[in-house]
Amino acid sequence: MEKVSASLFGRSVVALENFSAADIRLILDAAYKFKQIIRRGVEKKLPNLRGKSIVNLFYEPSTRTRTSFELAGKYLGADVVSITSGTSSIVKGESLRDTLRTIEAMGVDAIVMRHKAEGAADFATRAVSPIIINAGDGAHAHPSQALLDLFTIEQRKGRLAGLKVAIVGDILHSRVARSDVYAMTKMGMEVHLAGPKTLLPRFFAFDGATLHERIETALRGADVVNVLRIQLERQQAGLFPSTREYARVFGINDERLKLAAPDALILHPGPQNKGLEISSAVTYAERSAIHDQVQNGVAVRMALLDLTLNGGEA
Repeated sequence: MEKVSASLFGRSVVALENFSAADIRLILDAAYKFKQIIRRGVEKKLPNLRGKSIVNLFYEPSTRTRTSFELAGKYLGADVVSITSGTSSIVKGESLRDTLRTIEAMGVDAIVMRHKAEGAADFATRAVSPIIINAGDGAHAHPSQALLDLFTIEQRKGRLAGLKVAIVGDILHSRVARSDVYAMTKMGMEVHLAGPKTLLPRFFAFDGATLHERIETALRGADVVNVLRIQLERQQAGLFPSTREYARVFGINDERLKLAAPDALILHPGPQNKGLEISSAVTYAERSAIHDQVQNGVAVRMALLDLTLNGGEA
């Protein structure tokens, strides 16, 4: 029987491999409460993390993740500082260890960290004492994105267990795909991965998921379609013939979506390459939950910060 964690208090969030279904359920349940706070038109700030300090340390560009973590901390009453590589001593050659230890010396309680290198967040947990929350490390993991994907699906579909999910696109370079697979399979979902052969892992390491080289087989009957961004900045030339060819064979458009369930939900972690991996018509369709994902990201990240720094206490 799976061990149930009584609390996430004091726990870093590096990846979801070691999170139980009960841990994930705890986060999702807390996010429902915070979603109501975000949506109300009056004062949003809560006292939960008053007196706590959080540093957002981002070595890669980000709009959604960095801003939502910053807002999440502020809505909970914490003092939040954001550091980017272009406006800090990182540009002078300061090492990751030294940057982390400098932040630690200032007495912070948590570091929300994005880094281009796989394993950077895990390294941080061993280098310094504050709680570390991984906001994306290379192509390894993006736990808060997977959690907000689950939250969005459950809000729109009313359940998680038994749903078929097709994750399509650049699987090879996707930290979102890896975290989604761990989270979704633990919650009883059926996960299918599809993309060009050159954008699939050579050694299949997605336990519990089914791999497809043809997008049609992955889409057939899918309840949820999660479209991954083609990460042109992470690729070497030649992984597919051309962007036009990719869009023709693997791009998600209205015609291709006819293979999925009639009420299939559309997700995308953003930012989008419209006309490449997804059409504008699909992005703005009624069954698209892409806009919902952005708002849900704040609620889920509030839940993560509150549970790890405060134990979820009111």
